[in-house]
Amino acid sequence: MSEWMTTTLGESGAWLSGGTPNTSRPDYWGGDIPWISAASLKEFQVQDSDRRVTAEGVMNGTRLVPLNAILMVVRGMSLKSEFRMGITRREVAFGQDCKALIARPDIHPMFLAYAIKAKTPEILALVDEAGHGTGRLQTDRLFGVEIGIPRSLDEQAATIRLLQALDDKIAVNERIAATARQLGMALFGQASLEGDLMQVDVASVSSVLTRGIAPKYSESSDDVTVLNQKCVRDGRVNLAPARRTLSEKVKAQKLLHRNDVLVNSTGVGTLGRVARWTFDSPATVDSHITIVRFNEVRVDPVCAGFALLLAQPEIEEMGEGSTGQTELRRAQLGDMEITLPSRARQQMLRADLDALEERADRALAESQTLAALRDTLLPQLMSGRLRVKDAEKIVEDHT
Repeated sequence: MSEWMTTTLGESGAWLSGGTPNTSRPDYWGGDIPWISAASLKEFQVQDSDRRVTAEGVMNGTRLVPLNAILMVVRGMSLKSEFRMGITRREVAFGQDCKALIARPDIHPMFLAYAIKAKTPEILALVDEAGHGTGRLQTDRLFGVEIGIPRSLDEQAATIRLLQALDDKIAVNERIAATARQLGMALFGQASLEGDLMQVDVASVSSVLTRGIAPKYSESSDDVTVLNQKCVRDGRVNLAPARRTLSEKVKAQKLLHRNDVLVNSTGVGTLGRVARWTFDSPATVDSHITIVRFNEVRVDPVCAGFALLLAQPEIEEMGEGSTGQTELRRAQLGDMEITLPSRARQQMLRADLDALEERADRALAESQTLAALRDTLLPQLMSGRLRVKDAEKIVEDHT
């Protein structure tokens, strides 16, 4: 008998549909049960959401699923570029743009979740369009996707342990980075409330305040990295969504310098996000992002960068224009006033801020390496082409 069996997603467990309680009923919302939507399903380990429902809400328009249910987005704009899915780590409710899958008894739920994750390219190829360009995964297509499963639950568990060890280390690194940033923000925030302070407008202490370029995209790894608004999130730069642009089309002024601050400057939902550039590799940004390069003669660029991070909520409210076409003008950003400690205090503070940021950058760099390793191993493990013992040796050699 073969050590592996083949099944389809449709046959791998029980499928459930979700829904949305009436949003005009306050007694349905604001409870303690996370309600997962296409917008909030962003993590593989599903634990919480920015929206929560009450027990009454669950009984009136949505559905509750238990721990170890697999959720996946089947309708939404995100499906045009990514397949969002994850496994619940607690009881949650979910919306109609998602489907839930409860694994059958002979399949470990976490193994099934990883198996589906490994099928991401194949699943994305099944996406078509509903109205207004919305991505859609039709049920019959999704149900037809084939996956391989070890017949032994022990072997499934061994695979899970390996993959979860990588994911757990990635999660630890992300917590280290988040804690380091929080400490840095707290240090800077406290320093901006006491002692001698200076209040300046952004333009007066900047040597460069400009939008990015209109990219001429390239597939060559020798060309310059160009960031878009998806790269600016949670106060940091994520290079994963970045592309390449022809090097000769980038003026020297618009090549990023370490400690530049990047501000998303167009669009509802993305406008106002702020991040610090802390890499040394050649890069620029597209025209939807504003580059702020502080003049080191006037202010410390690290401290000034933290001032803009602290001001993100204010910047997010500065957009002008019609719905969907909101813009943050360069002059608006330049006129914004920021509060900084005295120059002497800035110099003292910078050493602490740099140390915290470097710690975070190291942790995130290790996470990127581990994530790349995991994503390389995942399809091989999920297809049986790579045995767990061999994968363990590969992980040991790389960590």
